[in-house]
Amino acid sequence: MNKGASLIFFASILLPVFLMGQSVVDTEHNLSVSGPGAVKAVSETEICIFCHTPHSSTPLKPLWNKNASGATYTLYNSSTLQALPGQPDGSAILCLSCHDGTIALGNVVSRATDIEFSGGITTMPTGPKNLTTDLSDDHPASFSYTPSLAASDGELRDPSAILAPVHLENGKVQCVSCHDPHDNTNSKFLLATNRNSELCLSCHDKGPWSTSTHSTSAATWNGSAPNPWSHMEFPYATVAENACENCHDPHNSPGKPWVLKSSTEEGNCLDCHNGNTASTDIETQMLKPYTHDVYSYSNIHDPAESVMATTQHVECQDCHNPHAVNNSTASAPLASGPLTDLPGIDQSGNTTDPLSYSYELCYRCHADSPAKPGSPTTRVIEQNNVRLEFDLANPSFHPIEGPGANNDVPSLIPPLTETSIIYCTDCHASDGSSPAGPHGSIYPHILKYRYETADFTPESATNYELCYSCHSRTSILNDESFGDHDKHIRKEDTPCNACHDPHGISHTQGNNTNNTHLINFDLNIVRGIMGNPPIFEDEGTFKGNCSLRCHGKGHNRKGY
Repeated sequence: MNKGASLIFFASILLPVFLMGQSVVDTEHNLSVSGPGAVKAVSETEICIFCHTPHSSTPLKPLWNKNASGATYTLYNSSTLQALPGQPDGSAILCLSCHDGTIALGNVVSRATDIEFSGGITTMPTGPKNLTTDLSDDHPASFSYTPSLAASDGELRDPSAILAPVHLENGKVQCVSCHDPHDNTNSKFLLATNRNSELCLSCHDKGPWSTSTHSTSAATWNGSAPNPWSHMEFPYATVAENACENCHDPHNSPGKPWVLKSSTEEGNCLDCHNGNTASTDIETQMLKPYTHDVYSYSNIHDPAESVMATTQHVECQDCHNPHAVNNSTASAPLASGPLTDLPGIDQSGNTTDPLSYSYELCYRCHADSPAKPGSPTTRVIEQNNVRLEFDLANPSFHPIEGPGANNDVPSLIPPLTETSIIYCTDCHASDGSSPAGPHGSIYPHILKYRYETADFTPESATNYELCYSCHSRTSILNDESFGDHDKHIRKEDTPCNACHDPHGISHTQGNNTNNTHLINFDLNIVRGIMGNPPIFEDEGTFKGNCSLRCHGKGHNRKGY
């Protein structure tokens, strides 16, 4: 075969392959005067010269026509990073010879002088394409992707299971693992579309992601500011299609650890959860006077932090795993979909991961944590650890972990019975019917309904709406369980909170004689007599006596 025939033969082989993708001629990487992008040369007609030269190239392959900047790069890092990124090498250092903004675009080794660019441009203009020498806000590269890395990380595919067309370069993750510099068919020179995070999921295996709401939601943005996808050059129409990029920005991300689109933790959630994209408007809840105030803390939450909170803070990610949340329902005390794949603290005070019961999430902050909030009421028995207050061995408790201790509660409103179990969020939740969860309320302690605790509060269905949502007001005021309920609550204007501790009384402090029926007096209203604290004694079903002083009246073993 002669030389001409050989060229025709190879052309016949390569032409169909070439036509399968896009020619570099039609992309922004064509920096010649004929290029389609805004950044291009004044008069240079050669196309490949900006990266390659057939003669006198640098030692870098393939026939590289640019020198590396020699810069020392700031590398990506986070508390959950298992990989060990090194200074850029392989294709990464090639790409950075333009994209770190330190070397003139027209500075090529095959020319004695720099190629001139239109508009007086020299280096890569400031913007998303200029990665700078600070790579701490970019997806890590130039690290070995090994089976041991995948195993230790727990959320990466084994190298043998990486999904094509994503691939490793000499066993490492590099720029060309995701990008093809000659073909911009999929925008951003991606190897394939990233709709539904196809590229991300080629390496990342986030467990329950495939059934999560963020993976399946058909929700669209209604066009009202702010735009939740403003960080994306070409966003898709739905949450499911944007998938990982709803929250993550793989290059020049403001939230450097975990390449998040916002530098504030809540900023990655509330620009969708404001009623303009997601159906749940959490942002409005956060404007109420009593909230789990995510705005008051910044850069404190860490996915690698202790399960038990040691430093007081709250962020959306403390209570929700965005890779796992879903809309599945459950019955108390089981955790429902929004709490999927989260760690917690169990009744014994031990870490459980993932949690099984809803209350185990609350126990992370409100049980043994040194940062837990204090009690709003000064009582005979002081206890701020809700894990101890809800213990099933207690003399009395609201039934969060299991059925209550009292087998005869005539005031319960059906379908509630003495065997019912309730959630913490049956009392602590956003006021109104939606959204669920303790995000924000107009009532103190993020209560779902009004619950007045001040002495001399006039009795009404409104003032004690929280209690009356489960306990029949008619039954209470008819004295069906306690013969003097009506006298105390309606005639004396004594609040429920004066006698009843709404969480429970720990068996390590109280007993079945003095602390049944959630009796634990508010010392700001109820006083003791004869040098003793106020005392209640249980004498059997609907029977008891009190020794105390209240509203100026003394009782010495006064029975009912």
